[in-house]
Amino acid sequence: MWKLVNGKLQQTIDTTRIEFRTTISKALINELNNLAESHDTHINYLLESGFINLLSSNDGILFDKKQRPKDREHYKTTYDKELFEEIKELAKENKLYINDVIEYSAQFIDVEKSKNKGHRYRIEV
Repeated sequence: MWKLVNGKLQQTIDTTRIEFRTTISKALINELNNLAESHDTHINYLLESGFINLLSSNDGILFDKKQRPKDREHYKTTYDKELFEEIKELAKENKLYINDVIEYSAQFIDVEKSKNKGHRYRIEV
């Protein structure tokens, strides 16, 4: 992200984001990667859209632990700090791992409400 300070642009780190490494389904990563490419966005922005929609639904989580994917691989990205804290709390309340909730939230992704690739290069005043 860039900030406009005294008429000059300065590159800064977005302190509202945190890095997180987990394991999620390789098939899901590939599916999200294709979706992100075709809609000019990043996977983490798609997942954040799913997080928001999952948190705003009142349906709860219906997750069968026996149906966990067997093709999980390491995946590292960044998420909005506050949003991710809510997802961690939701996982804890439902006695699930965070990667389970991440995979579950993929079904709630709204591509139209996801940030585009250029969001990380925004200029804030």
